[in-house]
Amino acid sequence: MANVLAKSAPAKTVADLLARLGNIPPRRVRLIPVPGTATEKDVIEVEASEDRLCELVEGTLVEKVMGFEESELAASVIFFLSAFVRPRKLGIVTGPDGTIRLMPGLVRIPDIAFLSRARFPGGKRPKEAIPHLAPDLVVEVLSKGNTKKEMRRKLREYFDAGVPLIWYVDAKTHTVQVFTAVDRSVTLREDQTLDGGNVLPGFRLPLSQLFAEPDE
Repeated sequence: MANVLAKSAPAKTVADLLARLGNIPPRRVRLIPVPGTATEKDVIEVEASEDRLCELVEGTLVEKVMGFEESELAASVIFFLSAFVRPRKLGIVTGPDGTIRLMPGLVRIPDIAFLSRARFPGGKRPKEAIPHLAPDLVVEVLSKGNTKKEMRRKLREYFDAGVPLIWYVDAKTHTVQVFTAVDRSVTLREDQTLDGGNVLPGFRLPLSQLFAEPDE
């Protein structure tokens, strides 16, 4: 797992900051504490006092976004993963509020993550509010508030931290992009089946089942 976050020169303008964060909308960037000075303590305090989830990027609190449709889809993915993982005692599956430290100074909140027992810090289930770990699998359900540049940045960060498998689920196109490296991916469509690869051998999920309407 990577342990050091490379330091960048401070952003000189708000436009510079937004661009570095992934061209995200200004409404997602919190000004208190001042960008560049935020810490993990601020991440915890904002969630506790305002019930808002924030990621920590370059000393800046960035609010997490997820719409109703994306939330429902994330819940479905969690259901299918948990139904496979739990009976086999393979590890744990976390949801859209599972805050993790990928490396010092970088806190992300993947929509879903699978962490095998072998990756438990010290061999024990994490108890900290923000544990330092790299999941075996990260799943992001793309939201309208996400930008392509933001998701490309997250992709690099996840792989730099040691995550071997990443799924980007797109509710709009009913597709899943499966990444095994930053520059290596395959896009699965609704008539295809998603599998767990080397991370979750034996896991299979027909995407027609994942994207099915409730009355189907």
